[in-house]
Amino acid sequence: MQSSRIRSAASFLTIIIAGVALSSAPAFAERAAPPNISGADTAWVLIASALVLMMTVPGLALFYGGLVRRKNVLSVLMHSFIVAAVVTVQWVLIGYSLAFSSDHGGVIGGLQWFGLSGVSATAPYADYSATVPHQAYMIFQCMFAVITPALITGAFAERISFRGFLLFSLLWTTLIYDPLAHWVWGTGGWIHAMGALDFAGGTVVHISSGVSALAAVLIVGSRRGYPREPMPPHNLTLTLTGAGLLWVGWFGFNAGSSLAANGLAVSAFVATHLGASAAAITWMLAEWWLAGKPTVLGAASGAVAGLVAITPGSGYVGPLSALAIGGVAGVLCHFAVRMKARFGYDDALDVVGVHGVGGIWGAIATGIFASFAVNPAGAEGLLGGHPAQLAIQAVAVAASIAFAFIGSLAILKAVDATVGLRASEEGETIGLDLSEHEESAYVMEG
Repeated sequence: MQSSRIRSAASFLTIIIAGVALSSAPAFAERAAPPNISGADTAWVLIASALVLMMTVPGLALFYGGLVRRKNVLSVLMHSFIVAAVVTVQWVLIGYSLAFSSDHGGVIGGLQWFGLSGVSATAPYADYSATVPHQAYMIFQCMFAVITPALITGAFAERISFRGFLLFSLLWTTLIYDPLAHWVWGTGGWIHAMGALDFAGGTVVHISSGVSALAAVLIVGSRRGYPREPMPPHNLTLTLTGAGLLWVGWFGFNAGSSLAANGLAVSAFVATHLGASAAAITWMLAEWWLAGKPTVLGAASGAVAGLVAITPGSGYVGPLSALAIGGVAGVLCHFAVRMKARFGYDDALDVVGVHGVGGIWGAIATGIFASFAVNPAGAEGLLGGHPAQLAIQAVAVAASIAFAFIGSLAILKAVDATVGLRASEEGETIGLDLSEHEESAYVMEG
């Protein structure tokens, strides 16, 4: 009798649950997949976001970590790792809103999306993409914001204090990156309205980081003993591994900027690979000719230079143009890196020569090679009979250089006056791993 009542109650409860589920099904389905949301596009943007994060952690961390001396490797790894966390929190609270929300005078967004208020995980924001949820676009752009200040750290590696680095990174992201992203990509941004082409970050990411790196080395100064003491990379195996991860992740960086799983993503993917390949070859050949030996570091640096240069035009140029852009970048960036000794500035890991010079060339080259045949939403470049596009690209480059350089100088001065930028002489001598973090990357027992 008791078991019969239990079975009856269970059956009744099952009927009620089934009824609730059936009555709620249309609402759940509507929330999960609005008619204009594409599952394929959303999946691709999320995968691309993960690939771009991989570029910073572990890609850039390993690339930079192998290039410094062994007493500083952990400090460099820590820079890339912690900046991913710090910038992500800043981006969610205010950064995304400042960069991409409603325009104010073509210069900056507002704060209506503070803490992602109104940024939906299920509905799109048509100004940026009609087929992926707004939060998918937000997190994709977050990974760009993460890697950009991380790139700068290569310039002042081996002598920056950790607290100075943290404060600089936070201020720089808020005061330089966010406004520049709005100028170039935000609806109403003045560079965007002018018609400048930057598919995936030639101005926003690479020119800004390269120019800011130059400001940083001028303010922070050279490493102690530079250039008298040899400071060779301590582990090129790490560096080549990091370069490989950067190369793979860059497909998310560039092809992901199509925001859709479509032919434009395919074109950007192919252009990215061709640009990197051509630059790795031309850097290697230039080094072989000038120094007598092709080096692993040269090939890796060349590939990165090609990836930098093809970034702004990856969604606007065809395969042969991508080869030309990458080929020129390999030689140009190689000579730019060699010139730092002549000018006497200590850009420890060649951020200025690779990202600054490579980004400038890529942005200008986009104005030469861009074609409607590749992207009807873009423009024709110089070779397509539209020389005005080259002039527009030049204005965008000049504005990015001036804003990032002057702004970075001001931020660096402010940070130095408050918490200090430079590690102590003793700390720099024993290495930042021990002096800043009380850890050692390599512990030898016995």
